[in-house]
Amino acid sequence: MRRGVLPLALMVLAALASAAGADAVLEGRTLRYEDGANLRWSRTYPAALGDLTGPVTLGGSTYLGVGPVVYALGVNGALQARYDLPGPVTSLDASGGTLRASIQGDGYVERFTLGDPREGGHVQERVVFPPDPEVTGWLARAARLVPPGDLARAAREDPLNPFLALREAQRAGARGDRYATLNAVRRTLGGDLPFPAWVELAAALDASGFPAAANLALDRARRDAAARGYDPEVRVSREALFAYGNPSGYVGTLLDQGRLGRAEVWMRYLRDLHPRFEGGPALYARYADLLEAQGRSGEAEEWRQFTRELRAGTLYNLGAEAPRRVRDALRLVTLALLLALGAALLTLTVRAWRVQGEDTRPLGGRWASWVRHPLSRARRAAVLYAPAGERLLLVALAAGLVVSVAGWQWANTTAARLNAPALNIGTYGGGWYAARLDDLDLRAVPDTALLAGLAAQLDGDDSAARERYAQAPGDACALNNLGVIAQARGDGPQAREQYRAALAARPDLAAPAYNLGLTPATPGTLFQRTYRPAEPRLCYPDDRSLARAVNGDLSVTLARDLRDPLGTLSPGPGQSVRLGWVFLGALALLGLLILALLIPRPASASRQGRPAGYRLAALLLPGAALLEGAWGGVLLLTWGAALAGLAPLAGLTRFATPLDPTQPATRTALLTLLAVTYALNTAAFIAAELRQARRQRHETSPS
Repeated sequence: MRRGVLPLALMVLAALASAAGADAVLEGRTLRYEDGANLRWSRTYPAALGDLTGPVTLGGSTYLGVGPVVYALGVNGALQARYDLPGPVTSLDASGGTLRASIQGDGYVERFTLGDPREGGHVQERVVFPPDPEVTGWLARAARLVPPGDLARAAREDPLNPFLALREAQRAGARGDRYATLNAVRRTLGGDLPFPAWVELAAALDASGFPAAANLALDRARRDAAARGYDPEVRVSREALFAYGNPSGYVGTLLDQGRLGRAEVWMRYLRDLHPRFEGGPALYARYADLLEAQGRSGEAEEWRQFTRELRAGTLYNLGAEAPRRVRDALRLVTLALLLALGAALLTLTVRAWRVQGEDTRPLGGRWASWVRHPLSRARRAAVLYAPAGERLLLVALAAGLVVSVAGWQWANTTAARLNAPALNIGTYGGGWYAARLDDLDLRAVPDTALLAGLAAQLDGDDSAARERYAQAPGDACALNNLGVIAQARGDGPQAREQYRAALAARPDLAAPAYNLGLTPATPGTLFQRTYRPAEPRLCYPDDRSLARAVNGDLSVTLARDLRDPLGTLSPGPGQSVRLGWVFLGALALLGLLILALLIPRPASASRQGRPAGYRLAALLLPGAALLEGAWGGVLLLTWGAALAGLAPLAGLTRFATPLDPTQPATRTALLTLLAVTYALNTAAFIAAELRQARRQRHETSPS
């Protein structure tokens, strides 16, 4: 034993002595390792890979930053490790005996500690990848840049890039060398990759005819994403999913090719890790329809049921498109209120027209009096000839119009803010996330504290997370996450107490139920049980909580708009300036109608009667002549809603509504509703005419 140790020690000392005079030098794009005048090895990196940073020597390894990765190379030029970082490397610092790498993004800087390359070469801090294909697709791009003639050399120099091994497998398969093909495929699965690279590699393996290897790559993608804190409860935008290997796009390709068996594997991946991705409901529905077409109705219904379950926790449980559906409904309500209000004002104007003309004649006429005697003319506006009950209904209609327009604007801004990139990358935390979250100008509410605390907790800063959660006292999600912190520090009784308090506050919350040993079957808990079984379940804010954080509910928006009406004209995420002008107009109309309630009727209002124009309007505009009674307002609104629903058929509106009049059933229902309003209005009109005739006979008959 001792005879074997002595030669080994001498060899190590000799290697260290020879390396003492050696040094790594960067000349242009070439890294050279020189021992005096002798060149030991060199590596050249194409400009397309990004800027080079370093080199730095530490512990016998040479580190070089290339774009968003750091390579660690030994004294013999062998690649020891690769560190995948979330942005281009800007500096390497080996002071203090530890290597620190800095990356810089748009508005943020992050620093990471790089572990010993002999122990696997891991980044000690949590790495959150931004949805940037230049970063997440760097490995595949580096492999594509290698010319075919240099492929063998590049694969030897960089055995940690599986895309080089895949190219070798494809070349070996083309020449019929089965052994070399299988060996190269095996090497593609031999390293550690970030999950976007695993997904991109799985698609390439699948397309190259290696489905078993693709399945394994997808499983490793799930595990890597789980280790980095990505979770099914957090939504993913189409842009982010594209940067993470574009699995939904590959599913679409498979479905177009009719490869339903392979599509099922990728659909399961999306269902496990990114079930709430943008465009998911449409892809789920397409897949279910294809399953049903093949006679697999049970599986099709399973996917449809899964899609329905994803609506839980969204706004009004309407699904991922909830804000847009609310917007479409409020568009319909706004149009119905405009029709009702316009019909009512037109009817009142026609009834007061003759008497108003007589009253304004001494003032200079109906129109000139606005210039000569504006106050006296305003005193004789058509609305003022209406009794108090009719004016009050007009105020109610105008108030409804203000609320519906504000709600329309709220739905627009909420949809835009919920689709903010920071909230749609499958996780929270990291430098890119924090920089983008600052742009949202979140409200100072408990839901915002929950979001900030969760991001800090995912990043490993439990003390900052506790401070944030303290700003959300009694919040069930915050209580659960405080329990997770307690469990991590070994305080099991305190953790269970927090979980029970969270479950008592919200019995439908899955995270504390999971942590207490129950078995809720949600996408998040199933993912946790499979890929993070030893960890307690964090609670993530749902869409309702996020909406309160980014924009508040409708009452908050309405109060803000009433305090600062001109603020509705300011451009912002989802903010429509044209809709702001509509809100200002509706608000001005409401103010005028409220003022009209305070002005007494002119004495001549009793002479209005029921002129012919008024009778025609009363017959054509259901409910417009019955405003003194509550049922008149109901009839008028019903008529307005029916017309608003049918408006797209006449080409009068182009925006989407929850009612599709092109569907036979919907069109029939709307036409029936419209016919009923006219029938009821006609009956009321005939009754009013009979009462008017009896009154006139009574007035003209001898006493």
